[in-house]
Amino acid sequence: MQRVGVIGSGFAGLAAAAVLAKSGKKVVVFEKNEVPGGRARVFHDQGFTFDMGPSWYWMPEVFEDFFQYFGHTTSDFYDLKRLDPSYRVVFGPGEEIDLPANFDALCDLFESIEAGSAKKLIQFLDEAEYKYKTGMQEFVWKPGESWFEFMEWKVVRSLFKLDMLTSLSNQVRSLFKHPKLINILEFPVLFLGATPQKTPALYSLMNYADLKLGTWYPMGGMFKIIEAFVAIGKEQGVEFRAGEEVVRIHYKNNKANALETNMGIFEMDAIVAAADYHHVDRDLLPPAVANYSEKYWDTRVMAPSSLLFYLGIDRKVQGLLHHNLFFDEDFEVHAHEIYNSHQWPQKPLFYICAPSISDNTVAPPGMENLFVLIPTSTQLTGDDEPMRNKYLHMVMDRLKAVKGIDFSSNIVYQRSYGISDFKSDYHAFKGNAYGLANTLSQTALLKPAMRSKKLNNLYFAGQLTLPGPGMPPSIISGRMAAQSIIKNL
Repeated sequence: MQRVGVIGSGFAGLAAAAVLAKSGKKVVVFEKNEVPGGRARVFHDQGFTFDMGPSWYWMPEVFEDFFQYFGHTTSDFYDLKRLDPSYRVVFGPGEEIDLPANFDALCDLFESIEAGSAKKLIQFLDEAEYKYKTGMQEFVWKPGESWFEFMEWKVVRSLFKLDMLTSLSNQVRSLFKHPKLINILEFPVLFLGATPQKTPALYSLMNYADLKLGTWYPMGGMFKIIEAFVAIGKEQGVEFRAGEEVVRIHYKNNKANALETNMGIFEMDAIVAAADYHHVDRDLLPPAVANYSEKYWDTRVMAPSSLLFYLGIDRKVQGLLHHNLFFDEDFEVHAHEIYNSHQWPQKPLFYICAPSISDNTVAPPGMENLFVLIPTSTQLTGDDEPMRNKYLHMVMDRLKAVKGIDFSSNIVYQRSYGISDFKSDYHAFKGNAYGLANTLSQTALLKPAMRSKKLNNLYFAGQLTLPGPGMPPSIISGRMAAQSIIKNL
């Protein structure tokens, strides 16, 4: 039986492992941390359940398709609820907008803010739907081994309708004038990739995922998804080795032939590197067989890192929904600080997730579970506790000023997580939280290659390769890497 080693147990690694095992391979997953999930790990403390990373469940069909591949459905593993409202956007004292799940209600909301915008929203999202469906059908499932993958006529023809050369900012602003509507439509790329001015209008497909397909939540927390993926892997015969870090990839005759961990050396017929791509490429592989130079990596444009806070509050908090975006300061200034000046933000936008509002299992009775996220540049220094506390106090002051919310004396649990933690826990390149920025020069085949250029049985998966960052793309990435190995091994 052919043996395949998988490095990392995030979504990409778990998806790859299950698909490979289903095909008859003997699969071993090596995870450096004690808990599976990569950035989607969980921890428990004082009765609170804190998801450590992803909190937005978009593109539900990608998860369902994965489960169905193994004869399952989502409901076999967790109860999926659509949030309504999807989320709240706070612009200032007494100024907030709740985004309804119902599309007709959403159109009415847009129209109430800017006359004529309902019709424009329908137009915008019709175009976004085309991009989404075309992308999902024609592009994201291509492993990027050759430009010829994109030379089919239907693919070439679709390129002209995908707005690759127009920025998302230009497209949004050509239709909408009200700054609140612009902020709502531009927020997914600010938090997940690059400035709207440098993001191709192609990525309005994220708006379709957001405003049409909806925002969902798996009851019990996001880690329920990881548990489901692990269960499917074990069902297929995958072996999981937690707390075992890969320190070297051995090779012979242009093939990776073994993984060396802190526990020993394991011979392999193929390898899926679903850990941080840069770490694998520059630290685990000898220089002679690395895919890219350090100069190449230094020129990559990164999506944001994040400063995170996990807070346990000993009372219920009024005035928040499950998802809350605070846009009470200048959107463009914060984007400039992340992507251009690379400084600690002076007046950052931030996001608060309060899953205990939807799910009473993630906090003790009568208490609240809060997750606070501030997007930051990846090029920051001074990531220490005094700096982190400064930003926590900034968030608390803003909450009090903008919403009249003050729970500073009710915090019974507090943990911070920043750039240095992303580096130590995940070997995250430059401490990134979201991978590469979604710029034109880092789209499709211009991303780091899925297949090694030097070792013909080594494949990469995850947010730094195709198709890109986020839970659904990582799942697709892992599945594609697995399918390539099955085809070529």
